[in-house]
Amino acid sequence: MKEFNPAAYKKMVKTYQDANDPLGWFDSIYTDAEGDHKAVFWADLEPCPYLLKWLRDRIVRFFGRKAIVVGCGVGDDAEALSEAGYEVTAFDISPEAIRLCKNRYPETKVNYLVADLFAYPFDWTADFDLVYECNTIQVLPGKYRAQCRDAIISLLAPQGYLLVSCRSRLRGEQEDDIPLPLDKEEIDSFIRCGLSEESFIAYDDTQDPPVPHFFATYRNNKQP
Repeated sequence: MKEFNPAAYKKMVKTYQDANDPLGWFDSIYTDAEGDHKAVFWADLEPCPYLLKWLRDRIVRFFGRKAIVVGCGVGDDAEALSEAGYEVTAFDISPEAIRLCKNRYPETKVNYLVADLFAYPFDWTADFDLVYECNTIQVLPGKYRAQCRDAIISLLAPQGYLLVSCRSRLRGEQEDDIPLPLDKEEIDSFIRCGLSEESFIAYDDTQDPPVPHFFATYRNNKQP
C-alpha cells in the first residue's frame, strides 16, 4: 500500500490536467489502496451528516424512488440512500472504486457501476428523483467544471432533488489549490441553470485544522 504524499498527488493531477486528460488519474487513487477501502485517503468512511439529516427531515417516503450517486467513491453515501428506501444507482469512473464498493458491501441493494459522467447511458437522462453530488466538481479543472455541473443537472427528473456537498472557499482565494474548492458564485450556478435553492449551509468540518464546506439542496421545478 502506497503512503499518501500530498505534493506528489497534486503534481500527478496537474500533469493529467495539463495533458487535457482530467479524469485519467482517478483509478490510481483506488488502485494504490490495494483492495483496502480504508486506505483511500479522501474517503470519510461514513455518510455525509448533512445528507443523513436531509433524509431524516423529509416527510415523504422514499421507497420506489430512484437516486443516483455521482462519483460514489467507496459507497458510504450510496448505502445511506439505499437504507432510506431509494433504489440507488451509484457510479464511478474508477473500476477499482466499484470493485472496492462491491467487496465492502457484498449484500448491497445498490447498483454499483463503472460509468463516465460525460458519457453516461442515454436512459439515465432526467430519470432520477434524487441526484447526489459529493466532491466531484472540485477535482476538475476549467471548462470541465461547468460540463460536470450540466451533466449532473441532466440526470434530474422533473420535481427531483439535487444535493451538492463540497469543499468551499472565498472568491479569489486558493485559486491554485488541487482540489479547487467551489466558491459561492460557482455553486450558485446551479440556480442560474434553472434549479431552485431549497437550503444552503456553509460549515467547517471536524478535521484539524477544519476545512470549510458547502451543503446545498436544489429542486427541479419542471413539470413531468
